[in-house]
Amino acid sequence: MTKKTIALIGAPTDVGAGVRGASMGPEALRVAGIARALSRQGLDVLDTGNLAGPVNPWQPPVRGYRHLPEVVQWNQALLDAATAQLRANRLPMMLGGDHCLGVGSVGAVARYCRQQGRPLRVFWLDAHTDFNTAALTPSGNVHGMPVACLCGFGPDALVNLGGVGAALDVADLRMIGIRSVDHQERLFVHEQRLDVYDMRTIDELGMRAVMQAALADLPDNAHIHVSFDVDFLDPRDAPGVGTTVQGGPTWREAQLCMEMLADTGRVGSLDIVELNPALDVRNSTAKVAVQMVESLFGKSTLVRGAR
Repeated sequence: MTKKTIALIGAPTDVGAGVRGASMGPEALRVAGIARALSRQGLDVLDTGNLAGPVNPWQPPVRGYRHLPEVVQWNQALLDAATAQLRANRLPMMLGGDHCLGVGSVGAVARYCRQQGRPLRVFWLDAHTDFNTAALTPSGNVHGMPVACLCGFGPDALVNLGGVGAALDVADLRMIGIRSVDHQERLFVHEQRLDVYDMRTIDELGMRAVMQAALADLPDNAHIHVSFDVDFLDPRDAPGVGTTVQGGPTWREAQLCMEMLADTGRVGSLDIVELNPALDVRNSTAKVAVQMVESLFGKSTLVRGAR
């Protein structure tokens, strides 16, 4: 990957979540030393500060969505900020915040790639597929819907956030680490034929084979966007999230996933979401997240020499 300046964009909101606290995620990542970690990998880092947006009103769902107007405002602000950094030839790194923000961050990257004529591949590292809709969701929380919205299934205000129509084709997606999917959502995922590598697949094949399969048809000039939900990790390593699910990738499996993405040289944008310091232990989850990001940008556990 050509070295670029990393632009950190804080998005301090939990407006799409069912548990409060992810709004503190950006500062926890900064305290854990994310800028220093990236600098150690030889990257320039520009911290753009935090975006501003509406407060979380903490209201029940309206027509299947909780806080939809506020979710739209936060995602519009993020889409605009990420677009500005992409146009300045910087690599946008969104520090969330909950995963509803994926609509704005991925939407910005998808629009930019279309304008540049580059193929896009989105790696969704998550315990959940986030493919709910208002008709399927048991909660109305929009952090369970961003992939569906990006693929054209959602309210017009989110589906058309970055232009008219779906930002992504399902063929652009690779989902890794999935292990918790609502019943109706599961049927919809199968219907749309999403490329999902769930934990059973990882258990049976191993992370190396899973990542080889997920990367097998990557175009030479592809832009890789990594949307890293911290609940991707097993909660033994990452307790500070609002939606922990047992049985996730181990620390080492997750490191290998990140290292293999780094090996492509094509990572061009990143989300870090759902870190909840209110549920963490001495900021340990933020520190683990920073370690994962270091691996994504070139840090290896061992330095391999010629053989």
